[in-house]
Amino acid sequence: MAPPKPGIIPLRPLGLGEILDGAFLACRKNAAATFGSAVLVQVVLSILTVALLGGLLLNPEQLENLNTANDSEALGWVASIMGGASVLSLVNAIAVLVLQGVLVIPVARAILNLKTGFSAMWRIAGKKIVALIGLGLVMVVAATIILAVFVLLMVVTVIALEEQSIAIVIISVLALFALAVWVTVKLALAPAALILDGTGIFASLGRSWTLVKGNWWRTFGILLLTTVIVQVIASVISTPISMVASLAFSMNGGSESGREAAFAQSVPVLLVTSLITAVFAAIGLAFQAAVTSLLYVDLRIRREGFDITLMKEHESAAEGGPGLLPGHSVRRDGRPHTPPAGQSSGPWPQ
Repeated sequence: MAPPKPGIIPLRPLGLGEILDGAFLACRKNAAATFGSAVLVQVVLSILTVALLGGLLLNPEQLENLNTANDSEALGWVASIMGGASVLSLVNAIAVLVLQGVLVIPVARAILNLKTGFSAMWRIAGKKIVALIGLGLVMVVAATIILAVFVLLMVVTVIALEEQSIAIVIISVLALFALAVWVTVKLALAPAALILDGTGIFASLGRSWTLVKGNWWRTFGILLLTTVIVQVIASVISTPISMVASLAFSMNGGSESGREAAFAQSVPVLLVTSLITAVFAAIGLAFQAAVTSLLYVDLRIRREGFDITLMKEHESAAEGGPGLLPGHSVRRDGRPHTPPAGQSSGPWPQ
């Protein structure tokens, strides 16, 4: 007998095509929750970027004064830009991770053929949003500390060995990049684990690490392919639109002339271009989050027999109410039920 398919995927281990198709169906059936939330977050981030960095980079008076400024004033201006960029990068990283975790909800519910609206998704997420922010902070801080230590070691190496350090630095950079990719894939499912397993910050990191064990190359390949597809489509669509917007603003100079007119036109061009890019980036981000969510479900099916749990929850979905979240079967003590780490209770090969 064929496995049941109550929603966007059949309840069995998934192939690549089924993961991509299921992610698209989940986004299409819950467009307000998935695309709407992603667009809203990206647009807000774009406006913040233009408001913060645009005022520093596109202010003609500051640039004129910079030509006559002393070293300390110039250094302060550069520090302001770097500080603003750092804050924006931190906010962007955490916002994307929170969005990735929250978008697990409509995708997981779509597996049971349950629709999720915009407000319903955020209501179900509830206090878990704070945990997602904490997860983002932990990951960003850890990455920053590792990068700072690495840079310090490379500086010491260059000072100590001078020209002989070139090969060491190149090999070290490549090794760090490979390590970063490996760890990123190992922890890619942490937001989904935090939402669906109901675990804490560090437990969700360990959960992702355990699920990806033995499936690293497959997980890496699917995530890489999804990223390439999204980037290509976004570039093909957004680049011509951005060029048309830039051309339209450049042909409408207004009453100002020369350098002041160029600066006056730069801010709206930057804003429109950022918003256009943000919209298409948001659509791609929603699709990537859906793929990651289905990867999490697929690995749980392979390792833990999660398909059996989903079948039972589908039978009682009507009794679960509008806040039903797949995977939240509870034990007698009220805690989420998950098999012990490393235990495989499912009938499927890993």
